Amino acid sequence: MRHAKFAGRFALLIVISLFGPPGPRPSEAEEPLNLDDFQMTFAEDFDTLDVSAWGETKSRWIAHTPWNGDFGDARFTDPMDGFPFTVDNGILRIEARKEADGQWRSGLLASTNPKGEGFSQKFGYFEARMKLPPGKGVWPAFWLIGLDRSKFTSEIDVIEYYGRAPGEFSMGYHVWRPSNQHTTDGHLTNVPEGSLSSDYHTFGVDIGPQKSTFYLDRKPLWSFDTPPEFQMPFYPLVNLALGSGWPIDETPNPSYLLVDYIHVYQRKSLMSASNG
Repeated sequence: MRHAKFAGRFALLIVISLFGPPGPRPSEAEEPLNLDDFQMTFAEDFDTLDVSAWGETKSRWIAHTPWNGDFGDARFTDPMDGFPFTVDNGILRIEARKEADGQWRSGLLASTNPKGEGFSQKFGYFEARMKLPPGKGVWPAFWLIGLDRSKFTSEIDVIEYYGRAPGEFSMGYHVWRPSNQHTTDGHLTNVPEGSLSSDYHTFGVDIGPQKSTFYLDRKPLWSFDTPPEFQMPFYPLVNLALGSGWPIDETPNPSYLLVDYIHVYQRKSLMSASNG
């Protein structure tokens, strides 16, 4: 949804309550995640933060989408001293605030620069541990973009959260094509109201050659057949946006997204196959 942003929800949403009577699950999402099957390939624990605006310092992160397609009602800001990114005790804080000129400014991190340099990976488990901001108008997300955008853009929204609805979050995927023949599917998860802002949770997706599965706190939520357009490396992004068509006149100023870590893993079986 960040390649061509629009207001509104997914056309198809499958609702599941994590704290009520269990409903049917897709057969491919029955088992909890077992990280013994994986090897970590990317570890960002935010003890420090290596970021520049566009990768001019060969930094690990840049502060904009690599295709210069920033979005939402807060301007994503080049990193400055103390804003919009700070790190303290291994926690990244992304701040959104309304400046004296009336403009909201906030932050985004992407692990690949406009030249395609940086971290990306084909298949594997991508996970962020985060504490989301409360309040109407906030729009935090952890998401992935396929590295090759020459013919289409592949996007996976691991967690997309609208502060106006504190008892739910969405996840989904999109293939954006120039012909406007987009492929989109998604899943809405109900949670206790405010629980995603009161404590840290992990949000992850395991992209496999045949099946892909979304996880909350490493518990499977929803699986889908991996589209052929996902047969490429993906890179992670994390941001605190505002709006998405919802008013921001009641958004807390400032608002904070807290990120404990971003980790990426590869299945050992796939690593062995590629090495063989």
